[in-house]
Amino acid sequence: MEPRKIIPAVSVAVVRGMTVLLVKRARPPSQGLYAYPGGKVEPGETLAQAAARELKEETGLEAGDYQPLRDIHIDGRAENHAVDYLLTVFGAAYVRGEPVASDDAETAAFYTLAEMAEMPLADEVLEVARELLGDSHR
Repeated sequence: MEPRKIIPAVSVAVVRGMTVLLVKRARPPSQGLYAYPGGKVEPGETLAQAAARELKEETGLEAGDYQPLRDIHIDGRAENHAVDYLLTVFGAAYVRGEPVASDDAETAAFYTLAEMAEMPLADEVLEVARELLGDSHR
């Protein structure tokens, strides 16, 4: 069996006050789930540049102070993808703009931890939000 191709990808959890930005994914992977905006890294981009570009494309927002939080291996076989993804999740601070869903985002808005606990979320979204906002807000 040949090893599966692994594509670098990024997502960004933007914090504004005690809320975090989520988009509802309009396409696979994780279609219909709420996740952080993100996508594939383009040739020549750093991971942070890709995160900023994807944030702007999907939501129109600008953020700063990008910090890598974790790497997540996404096995594409679960959704019949021919490739796997190595997703680097960034945390970032809100700078400006109001979220407007575009590109492959169906919706884009800021949510509290309490709201997120009731939503269909992609893997590790709630854990990352708890890290960023603090566990005391469960």
